[in-house]
Amino acid sequence: MRPAWTRPAVSAPRRTFTNSKFSGDLAYVEGKWDQWVAGLNYSLSTIDDSGMANISYSNDWLRLGMGGHNIEANSIMYHTIQQGIMLGQAIGADQSMLDLWAQSGEGIKSAANELLWNETAGFYHDNETTTLAPQDGNVWAVFANLTDSQEKKERISAGLSTRWTEVGAPSPEAGNAVSPFISSFELQAHFLANNASAALALTRLQWGFMLDDPRMTNSTFIEGYQADGELHYSPYNNDPRVSHAHGWATGPTSVLTFYIAGLHLQSNGGETWEIYPRLGDLKFVDTGFSTRKGMFSAMVNASSGVVTAMEFSTPSGTTGVVRLPGLTGSLRSSNGSSIALVDGEARDVPGGSYTLKVDGTTSGNGTTNGTATGLPPAQYSGNGAATLSASALALGAGLFALLM
Repeated sequence: MRPAWTRPAVSAPRRTFTNSKFSGDLAYVEGKWDQWVAGLNYSLSTIDDSGMANISYSNDWLRLGMGGHNIEANSIMYHTIQQGIMLGQAIGADQSMLDLWAQSGEGIKSAANELLWNETAGFYHDNETTTLAPQDGNVWAVFANLTDSQEKKERISAGLSTRWTEVGAPSPEAGNAVSPFISSFELQAHFLANNASAALALTRLQWGFMLDDPRMTNSTFIEGYQADGELHYSPYNNDPRVSHAHGWATGPTSVLTFYIAGLHLQSNGGETWEIYPRLGDLKFVDTGFSTRKGMFSAMVNASSGVVTAMEFSTPSGTTGVVRLPGLTGSLRSSNGSSIALVDGEARDVPGGSYTLKVDGTTSGNGTTNGTATGLPPAQYSGNGAATLSASALALGAGLFALLM
């Protein structure tokens, strides 16, 4: 009998990865490594002849129908494998073991796209025995990069948007409940599909409903409710059990920093990083956080989705890439040096403080802005609906401004 796939077997290793990513504490990873390997190998033992994990454990995040070659579980496993390979390389783990993990991951990806993708619907099925297109599995396929093309990401994003009700994004795999937990992953999936407009629209729709509805606390976020707005969460039999101050319902807080401002750590402690702002219809974002390497911050102005001004700072001794598709110009360092954007990107950017000088835009990024002066971004003082200020420490005024 095959062992049961369990969420703890992959979620605990993911927490280890997140801790290392922001702390840079490789000693912590080394201390947990044997447990990581045991947990991941236990999960990998559920892979059958199909190339995917065969799930025999029904417990998950309260969704229904977990089992078989489930797309959500296999996406999470694929993602965890990639994290394991990155951590293993960072601490000098046995490369032959990492190679076997990579092989298993590619097998999961290939099988999922062959057996579960519905080209007509533009979604992944929950498993081969149903036509149900779950919210969780499809957003996780995008988030984990289980998709084998950007086109699939974009089709999933577009398809999910058509399913929204007046109160949010439904989860058909959970009795048509609205799960802010899973919808938080949907926000990220829209950004990864280059659909910032959908991500912002869903934030305003679903989290705006939670803040505005008179039955809510109007200051915290609920665990779940029904797609018609009824304050009942179908996975539960007793309504009083539903949390009205639910930590897992706060997805926009990290989205503001990691996707809208686009400030991403790529390796332990931020030794390598990426800045890729995607503001949609927002006009201003200001964010920052610190790791053991030092402070990371970014402040960006935009107009109609086009970046018009930016300042950012990253710790000395780190390197990264800045992505500003369609822009021409350069990054001016506080030390007087300059790095030109090539095809809208600057690679191998040393840590430091920089100001963007925009010379113009290409046709791939909307209308031409003309020549910018390279002045620092200005705090936007217009309509609050287009203003956003984010930090890794607080939801605060930023999310309220976004939703107003």
